[in-house]
Amino acid sequence: MNLFAYMTQNFSTILARLLEHIQIVGIAIGIAVAIGVPVGVMVNYIKPLKMPILGSVNVLQTIPSIALLGMLVPFLGIGAQPAIFMVVVYSLLPIVKNTATGLENIDPETIEAAKGIGMTEFQILMKVKMPLALPVIMAGIRISSVTAVGTATIAAFIGGGGLGHIIYRGLRVININLVLSGAIPACLLAVVIDWLGGFVERLVTPICFKENIK
Repeated sequence: MNLFAYMTQNFSTILARLLEHIQIVGIAIGIAVAIGVPVGVMVNYIKPLKMPILGSVNVLQTIPSIALLGMLVPFLGIGAQPAIFMVVVYSLLPIVKNTATGLENIDPETIEAAKGIGMTEFQILMKVKMPLALPVIMAGIRISSVTAVGTATIAAFIGGGGLGHIIYRGLRVININLVLSGAIPACLLAVVIDWLGGFVERLVTPICFKENIK
């Protein structure tokens, strides 16, 4: 049986695993953004924390994914929870780093002008700094999202579901059609997410210039 026929015959199973994969990635990236953006802002305002926090996030990136899953299982059990936790860990670095970088690279004269018209620090952050840093922040989220698609395939080793389950089954029985049935949708998902991320980046960039003019 060729690959196309195999994927057509097992379409419902592949679709179900794809939806599981999207769910894992979506939840993990949402949590990573909720943690990473505020941490990036904090690093920008409290300079002594920059090196310890970025260093810690960098160290987390160096832990092999399988080893990290093994460490999480005794605490979180098996299934989607440790898989989501793992993806969050690996997604934090680009988001934290890009948020801090985007805020640092804002023209000081722009900030001085905002202070000159009586803006508070919070108003400067929300109405000047964040809009101007948004394209850089979105680039970090885009990188994290694409990387998360690949990282989430490891979830299959602890029963987390997703497309990795199909790939893992294929590797166990040495079935190339089964492996490709999981790998191809994962690749396509990464491409779609990358395109959507690029589209959002382009969409928010004009907003920054508008906010700057105001």
